[in-house]
Amino acid sequence: MLPTLPIVQAPMAGVQGSALAVAVGRTGALGSLPAAMLSDDALAAELTVLEGADVPYNVNFFAHHAPLPDPVLEDAWLAALARYREEYGVAESGGGAARRPFDAHICDAIEPFAPPIVSFHFGLPDEGLLRRVKAWGAVVMSTATTVDEARWLVEHGADAVIAQGIEAGGHRGNFLSDDLSLHLPTLELVRAVRGSVTCPVIAAGGITTAADVQAALAAGAVSVQAGTAFLLADESITSPMHRDAILSPHDTVVTTALTGRPARGIPNRLVLELGEFPEAVPPFPLATGPLAPLRAAAEAQGRTDFTPLWCGMNTDGVRAAPAAAIVESLLG
Repeated sequence: MLPTLPIVQAPMAGVQGSALAVAVGRTGALGSLPAAMLSDDALAAELTVLEGADVPYNVNFFAHHAPLPDPVLEDAWLAALARYREEYGVAESGGGAARRPFDAHICDAIEPFAPPIVSFHFGLPDEGLLRRVKAWGAVVMSTATTVDEARWLVEHGADAVIAQGIEAGGHRGNFLSDDLSLHLPTLELVRAVRGSVTCPVIAAGGITTAADVQAALAAGAVSVQAGTAFLLADESITSPMHRDAILSPHDTVVTTALTGRPARGIPNRLVLELGEFPEAVPPFPLATGPLAPLRAAAEAQGRTDFTPLWCGMNTDGVRAAPAAAIVESLLG
Protein backbone atom coordinates (compact mmCIF):
# COMPACT_ATOMS: atom_id res chain seq x y z
CA MET A 1 0.00 0.00 0.00
CA LEU A 2 1.32 3.43 -0.99
CA PRO A 3 0.34 6.86 0.37
CA THR A 4 -2.27 9.02 -1.34
CA LEU A 5 -1.22 12.35 0.21
CA PRO A 6 2.07 14.21 -0.47
CA ILE A 7 3.18 14.08 3.16
CA VAL A 8 5.86 11.82 4.67
CA GLN A 9 6.28 11.81 8.44
CA ALA A 10 10.03 11.75 9.01
CA PRO A 11 11.40 8.82 11.04
CA MET A 12 12.57 10.21 14.39
CA ALA A 13 14.41 7.77 16.65
CA GLY A 14 13.82 8.22 20.34
CA VAL A 15 10.67 10.32 20.07
CA GLN A 16 8.25 8.02 18.27
CA GLY A 17 7.24 4.46 17.58
CA SER A 18 4.62 2.73 15.47
CA ALA A 19 1.74 4.68 17.08
CA LEU A 20 2.70 7.88 15.26
CA ALA A 21 3.36 6.06 11.99
CA VAL A 22 -0.06 4.38 12.14
CA ALA A 23 -1.87 7.62 12.99
CA VAL A 24 -0.22 9.37 10.05
CA GLY A 25 -0.83 6.42 7.74
CA ARG A 26 -4.55 6.41 8.52
CA THR A 27 -4.82 9.86 6.93
CA GLY A 28 -3.40 8.62 3.63
CA ALA A 29 -0.01 10.21 4.30
CA LEU A 30 3.10 8.08 4.82
CA GLY A 31 4.03 7.20 8.37
CA SER A 32 7.59 6.14 9.14
CA LEU A 33 9.17 3.90 11.76
CA PRO A 34 12.77 4.66 12.83
CA ALA A 35 14.32 1.21 13.24
CA ALA A 36 18.09 1.70 13.60
CA MET A 37 17.97 1.76 17.41
CA LEU A 38 15.45 -1.06 17.90
CA SER A 39 16.30 -4.50 19.24
CA ASP A 40 15.23 -7.51 17.18
CA ASP A 41 12.21 -8.14 19.41
CA ALA A 42 11.16 -4.48 19.42
CA LEU A 43 11.49 -4.25 15.65
CA ALA A 44 9.34 -7.35 15.14
CA ALA A 45 6.71 -6.02 17.55
CA GLU A 46 6.54 -2.64 15.82
CA LEU A 47 6.34 -4.20 12.35
CA THR A 48 3.54 -6.47 13.55
CA VAL A 49 1.56 -3.39 14.60
CA LEU A 50 2.20 -1.64 11.29
CA GLU A 51 1.32 -4.70 9.25
CA GLY A 52 -1.92 -5.15 11.17
CA ALA A 53 -2.95 -1.52 10.77
CA ASP A 54 -3.34 -1.81 6.99
CA VAL A 55 -1.80 1.61 6.32
CA PRO A 56 1.05 2.79 4.08
CA TYR A 57 4.30 2.83 6.03
CA ASN A 58 8.04 3.27 5.68
CA VAL A 59 10.73 1.61 7.78
CA ASN A 60 13.96 3.57 8.12
CA PHE A 61 17.49 2.30 8.75
CA PHE A 62 21.00 3.71 8.91
CA ALA A 63 23.49 2.74 6.19
CA HIS A 64 26.66 4.02 7.84
CA HIS A 65 29.86 2.00 8.10
CA ALA A 66 30.39 1.06 11.72
CA PRO A 67 33.80 2.34 12.89
CA LEU A 68 36.36 0.07 14.48
CA PRO A 69 36.97 0.64 18.19
CA ASP A 70 39.65 3.27 18.76
CA PRO A 71 40.89 3.27 22.37
CA VAL A 72 42.83 6.52 21.91
CA LEU A 73 39.82 8.46 20.62
CA GLU A 74 37.47 6.86 23.12
CA ASP A 75 39.79 7.67 26.03
CA ALA A 76 40.02 11.27 24.84
CA TRP A 77 36.23 11.48 24.83
CA LEU A 78 36.02 10.06 28.34
CA ALA A 79 38.57 12.64 29.44
CA ALA A 80 36.48 15.43 27.91
CA LEU A 81 33.47 14.16 29.85
CA ALA A 82 35.32 13.52 33.13
CA ARG A 83 34.15 16.67 34.90
CA TYR A 84 30.53 15.87 34.12
CA ARG A 85 30.93 12.28 35.30
CA GLU A 86 32.32 13.59 38.58
CA GLU A 87 29.56 16.19 38.92
CA TYR A 88 26.81 13.62 38.43
CA GLY A 89 28.55 10.77 40.22
CA VAL A 90 28.52 8.59 37.11
CA ALA A 91 30.91 5.64 37.09
CA GLU A 92 29.64 3.83 33.99
CA SER A 93 31.33 4.63 30.70
CA GLY A 94 28.86 3.05 28.28
CA GLY A 95 25.26 2.15 27.63
CA GLY A 96 22.24 3.26 25.65
CA ALA A 97 20.63 1.85 22.53
CA ALA A 98 22.80 0.59 19.69
CA ARG A 99 22.75 2.37 16.35
CA ARG A 100 23.06 -0.51 13.92
CA PRO A 101 23.81 -0.19 10.23
CA PHE A 102 21.50 -2.20 7.99
CA ASP A 103 22.97 -5.68 7.51
CA ALA A 104 22.01 -9.24 6.57
CA HIS A 105 20.72 -9.97 10.07
CA ILE A 106 18.32 -7.02 9.95
CA CYS A 107 17.30 -7.89 6.41
CA ASP A 108 16.45 -11.43 7.55
CA ALA A 109 14.35 -9.98 10.37
CA ILE A 110 12.21 -7.68 8.22
CA GLU A 111 11.90 -9.85 5.10
CA PRO A 112 8.87 -11.81 6.43
CA PHE A 113 7.04 -8.50 6.89
CA ALA A 114 8.00 -7.19 3.43
CA PRO A 115 7.57 -3.51 4.32
CA PRO A 116 6.29 -1.61 1.27
CA ILE A 117 8.75 1.26 1.62
CA VAL A 118 12.26 1.10 3.10
CA SER A 119 14.33 4.23 3.54
CA PHE A 120 17.95 4.78 4.48
CA HIS A 121 20.03 7.54 6.02
CA PHE A 122 23.78 7.93 5.38
CA GLY A 123 23.72 6.34 1.94
CA LEU A 124 22.59 2.85 0.94
CA PRO A 125 23.48 -0.68 2.05
CA ASP A 126 25.57 -2.85 -0.23
CA GLU A 127 24.26 -4.07 -3.56
CA GLY A 128 23.34 -7.56 -2.38
CA LEU A 129 21.26 -6.31 0.53
CA LEU A 130 19.52 -3.72 -1.61
CA ARG A 131 18.67 -6.40 -4.16
CA ARG A 132 17.02 -8.45 -1.40
CA VAL A 133 14.94 -5.48 -0.24
CA LYS A 134 13.77 -4.77 -3.77
CA ALA A 135 12.98 -8.45 -4.36
CA TRP A 136 9.92 -8.26 -2.11
CA GLY A 137 8.70 -5.20 -4.01
CA ALA A 138 9.80 -2.46 -1.64
CA VAL A 139 10.26 1.10 -2.83
CA VAL A 140 13.70 2.30 -1.69
CA MET A 141 14.33 5.88 -0.63
CA SER A 142 17.42 7.56 0.79
CA THR A 143 18.59 11.00 1.83
CA ALA A 144 20.79 13.34 -0.20
CA THR A 145 22.24 16.60 1.08
CA THR A 146 23.87 17.52 -2.26
CA VAL A 147 23.30 16.96 -5.96
CA ASP A 148 26.28 14.60 -6.07
CA GLU A 149 24.72 12.45 -3.36
CA ALA A 150 21.38 12.42 -5.18
CA ARG A 151 23.04 11.21 -8.38
CA TRP A 152 24.99 8.57 -6.44
CA LEU A 153 21.81 7.28 -4.81
CA VAL A 154 20.01 6.92 -8.13
CA GLU A 155 23.02 5.23 -9.73
CA HIS A 156 23.13 2.75 -6.85
CA GLY A 157 19.46 1.80 -6.83
CA ALA A 158 17.35 4.36 -4.98
CA ASP A 159 13.81 4.73 -6.35
CA ALA A 160 13.29 8.15 -4.75
CA VAL A 161 15.56 10.79 -3.24
CA ILE A 162 14.86 12.75 -0.06
CA ALA A 163 16.47 16.16 -0.60
CA GLN A 164 17.46 17.26 2.91
CA GLY A 165 17.96 20.99 3.20
CA ILE A 166 20.16 22.58 5.82
CA GLU A 167 17.05 23.60 7.82
CA ALA A 168 16.25 19.99 8.74
CA GLY A 169 16.38 18.80 12.33
CA GLY A 170 18.21 15.67 13.43
CA HIS A 171 21.13 14.02 11.68
CA ARG A 172 22.41 15.33 8.42
CA GLY A 173 22.22 12.51 5.89
CA ASN A 174 25.52 13.29 4.17
CA PHE A 175 27.69 10.35 3.18
CA LEU A 176 30.01 11.45 0.34
CA SER A 177 31.54 14.49 2.03
CA ASP A 178 31.81 15.94 5.53
CA ASP A 179 31.89 19.49 4.15
CA LEU A 180 28.74 21.09 5.57
CA SER A 181 29.32 24.23 3.49
CA LEU A 182 28.03 22.23 0.52
CA HIS A 183 24.58 21.90 2.09
CA LEU A 184 21.86 24.11 0.62
CA PRO A 185 18.51 25.45 1.84
CA THR A 186 15.68 23.03 1.12
CA LEU A 187 14.02 24.74 -1.83
CA GLU A 188 17.33 25.45 -3.52
CA LEU A 189 18.42 21.84 -3.06
CA VAL A 190 15.10 20.49 -4.36
CA ARG A 191 15.40 22.54 -7.55
CA ALA A 192 19.00 21.46 -8.08
CA VAL A 193 18.29 17.78 -7.44
CA ARG A 194 15.12 17.84 -9.54
CA GLY A 195 17.18 19.09 -12.46
CA SER A 196 19.77 16.35 -12.01
CA VAL A 197 17.80 13.13 -11.50
CA THR A 198 14.68 11.65 -13.07
CA CYS A 199 13.31 9.85 -10.01
CA PRO A 200 10.80 11.40 -7.57
CA VAL A 201 12.27 13.98 -5.18
CA ILE A 202 10.93 14.47 -1.65
CA ALA A 203 11.65 17.79 0.07
CA ALA A 204 12.84 17.72 3.69
CA GLY A 205 13.85 20.53 6.01
CA GLY A 206 11.97 23.42 7.58
CA ILE A 207 8.51 22.26 6.48
CA THR A 208 5.94 22.96 9.19
CA THR A 209 3.12 24.88 7.47
CA ALA A 210 0.87 24.51 4.44
CA ALA A 211 2.75 27.36 2.78
CA ASP A 212 6.02 25.45 3.23
CA VAL A 213 4.46 22.38 1.63
CA GLN A 214 3.16 24.34 -1.34
CA ALA A 215 6.53 26.02 -1.86
CA ALA A 216 8.29 22.65 -1.89
CA LEU A 217 5.82 21.18 -4.37
CA ALA A 218 6.18 24.25 -6.57
CA ALA A 219 9.96 23.76 -6.51
CA GLY A 220 9.51 20.31 -8.05
CA ALA A 221 9.11 17.94 -5.12
CA VAL A 222 6.47 15.22 -5.42
CA SER A 223 5.94 15.27 -1.66
CA VAL A 224 7.47 16.60 1.54
CA GLN A 225 9.00 14.91 4.56
CA ALA A 226 8.20 16.65 7.84
CA GLY A 227 9.68 15.73 11.20
CA THR A 228 9.71 18.73 13.51
CA ALA A 229 6.04 19.33 12.67
CA PHE A 230 5.21 16.00 14.38
CA LEU A 231 7.43 16.34 17.46
CA LEU A 232 4.51 17.56 19.58
CA ALA A 233 1.97 15.12 18.14
CA ASP A 234 -0.21 13.37 20.70
CA GLU A 235 1.06 10.03 19.37
CA SER A 236 4.75 10.90 19.72
CA ILE A 237 6.77 10.01 22.81
CA THR A 238 8.74 13.25 22.83
CA SER A 239 9.66 13.90 26.46
CA PRO A 240 8.14 16.81 28.40
CA MET A 241 11.60 18.41 28.62
CA HIS A 242 12.07 18.19 24.86
CA ARG A 243 8.57 19.57 24.28
CA ASP A 244 9.25 22.49 26.62
CA ALA A 245 12.49 23.28 24.78
CA ILE A 246 10.67 23.40 21.44
CA LEU A 247 7.90 25.63 22.78
CA SER A 248 10.35 28.01 24.47
CA PRO A 249 12.34 30.65 22.55
CA HIS A 250 15.39 28.87 21.13
CA ASP A 251 18.09 28.71 18.51
CA THR A 252 19.23 25.59 16.70
CA VAL A 253 22.74 24.53 15.73
CA VAL A 254 24.37 21.71 13.81
CA THR A 255 26.69 19.79 16.12
CA THR A 256 28.67 16.56 16.32
CA ALA A 257 28.91 16.71 20.12
CA LEU A 258 26.03 14.35 20.85
CA THR A 259 26.63 11.44 18.47
CA GLY A 260 29.78 12.05 16.44
CA ARG A 261 27.82 12.97 13.30
CA PRO A 262 26.46 16.42 12.44
CA ALA A 263 22.87 16.88 13.56
CA ARG A 264 20.63 19.90 14.10
CA GLY A 265 18.98 20.58 17.42
CA ILE A 266 18.50 23.01 20.27
CA PRO A 267 21.88 23.36 22.00
CA ASN A 268 22.09 21.79 25.45
CA ARG A 269 24.71 22.34 28.13
CA LEU A 270 27.18 19.90 26.57
CA VAL A 271 27.07 21.67 23.21
CA LEU A 272 27.32 25.11 24.78
CA GLU A 273 30.33 24.16 26.90
CA LEU A 274 32.29 21.81 24.60
CA GLY A 275 31.38 23.57 21.37
CA GLU A 276 29.43 22.44 18.34
CA PHE A 277 32.31 20.39 16.90
CA PRO A 278 34.50 19.20 19.79
CA GLU A 279 37.85 17.79 18.71
CA ALA A 280 37.65 14.90 21.17
CA VAL A 281 34.38 13.44 19.90
CA PRO A 282 34.87 9.96 18.36
CA PRO A 283 33.14 8.78 15.16
CA PHE A 284 29.44 7.96 15.08
CA PRO A 285 28.10 6.16 17.04
CA LEU A 286 30.99 5.69 19.50
CA ALA A 287 30.31 9.07 21.10
CA THR A 288 26.89 8.02 22.35
CA GLY A 289 27.90 5.25 24.77
CA PRO A 290 29.64 7.41 27.41
CA LEU A 291 26.87 10.01 27.14
CA ALA A 292 24.05 7.56 27.90
CA PRO A 293 24.62 7.27 31.69
CA LEU A 294 25.23 11.01 31.93
CA ARG A 295 21.98 11.69 30.12
CA ALA A 296 20.08 9.34 32.41
CA ALA A 297 21.53 10.95 35.53
CA ALA A 298 20.75 14.48 34.34
CA GLU A 299 17.24 13.64 33.17
CA ALA A 300 16.52 12.09 36.57
CA GLN A 301 17.07 15.60 37.94
CA GLY A 302 14.88 17.19 35.26
CA ARG A 303 17.84 18.52 33.27
CA THR A 304 18.65 18.29 29.56
CA ASP A 305 22.42 18.76 29.91
CA PHE A 306 23.17 15.74 27.68
CA THR A 307 19.79 15.15 26.01
CA PRO A 308 19.62 15.47 22.21
CA LEU A 309 16.95 18.10 21.58
CA TRP A 310 16.65 17.47 17.86
CA CYS A 311 14.63 20.15 16.13
CA GLY A 312 14.58 21.86 12.75
CA MET A 313 15.15 25.57 12.17
CA ASN A 314 11.48 26.34 11.52
CA THR A 315 8.97 25.80 14.33
CA ASP A 316 6.37 28.27 13.03
CA GLY A 317 3.63 25.68 12.59
CA VAL A 318 4.60 23.29 15.36
CA ARG A 319 1.85 22.63 17.88
CA ALA A 320 0.53 19.92 20.15
CA ALA A 321 -2.26 18.09 18.32
CA PRO A 322 -3.30 14.66 17.06
CA ALA A 323 -1.22 13.53 14.10
CA ALA A 324 -4.26 13.64 11.82
CA ALA A 325 -4.78 17.32 12.63
CA ILE A 326 -1.12 18.03 11.89
CA VAL A 327 -1.40 16.35 8.50
CA GLU A 328 -4.54 18.38 7.81
CA SER A 329 -2.76 21.62 8.73
CA LEU A 330 0.15 20.79 6.41
CA LEU A 331 -2.28 20.27 3.56
CA GLY A 332 -4.02 23.58 4.31
